[in-house]
Amino acid sequence: MVGAQSSARPEKSRLVIALGAKASLQHLPLTIAERLNFFAAERLEVEILDLGTGVRAQQSVMEGAADVACGTFEGLLDPLARKHLLQAFVLLARAPQVAFGVSTRTMPMLKRVPDLRGRKIALAAPGTSAQLVAALVLARHGLTLKDVQLVDAGATGAALQAVRTGSADAIVHMEPVITMLEQKGDIRVISDTRSLKGSQDVFGGPMPSNSLFAPAPSVQNHPNTMQALTHAVVHALKWLQTAGPSDLIKAVPESYLLGDRGLYLASFGKIRESIALDGLIPDEGARTAVRALARLDPAVVPGKIDLERIYTNDYARIAKEKFRA
Repeated sequence: MVGAQSSARPEKSRLVIALGAKASLQHLPLTIAERLNFFAAERLEVEILDLGTGVRAQQSVMEGAADVACGTFEGLLDPLARKHLLQAFVLLARAPQVAFGVSTRTMPMLKRVPDLRGRKIALAAPGTSAQLVAALVLARHGLTLKDVQLVDAGATGAALQAVRTGSADAIVHMEPVITMLEQKGDIRVISDTRSLKGSQDVFGGPMPSNSLFAPAPSVQNHPNTMQALTHAVVHALKWLQTAGPSDLIKAVPESYLLGDRGLYLASFGKIRESIALDGLIPDEGARTAVRALARLDPAVVPGKIDLERIYTNDYARIAKEKFRA
């Protein structure tokens, strides 16, 4: 890395961060950084642009419509992302934070995953971690995504309706949707990457997920800006390690709570251990992501991917030391 200084003025102080589903708990560290003025403390003016899905957020960075995106780490291994030289520089989540649940209405007696053949599975969004988890769980039992019917049910209301009306037999989604369905007995979770153990069971190793990324030239040519962003995120990660229920409720916008504070806190409890501790992307986690995708996509060839171009921990190491994360 070329000369990033933790106290130096950012080369670019006004930034647009694109993401999908801003109110999702997947983006909680960014919400905290925004609401508690951690970006402002680093002399940054940040606009968080909600584009509905992580796929659209990634596209916006490739097209130059946003400076930085927040999305899944495995998305950076896609050939198109590699062509555009996208590089992650700070980790928000060390597991995908999605779960695979089966409807207790349409499949109350499900005993074998192969019984999902021909059934409808609602996804948080196509091309996301939800689809990857669905593919890996099915593959373990001899099925592919072509053996089921995928239903796009990204929004909270659409996801809940798909399961509760019986128009979906299973769902692979994030928080708070999964906890909302669990609490009402609408689903039985059969695979869970909200926990580190559950994620390891699915992926066979540590699996990094949400991260901030930008075109590699921008990451390299704006070191003070990237360092400031990383400081703000790691500051939020540090805060979340000790935040109590009342701290969280005060910090998060009321609209994110969906009118049920208890539900929100329960959802937070489900994903809390998967939130990154210090922003560092584990080397073994990057290799896990490559192995997982290689099982499903012939375009991903482990030996031909230069992981050093996909991510850097240079900024996170400095932030980790500053905040003692």
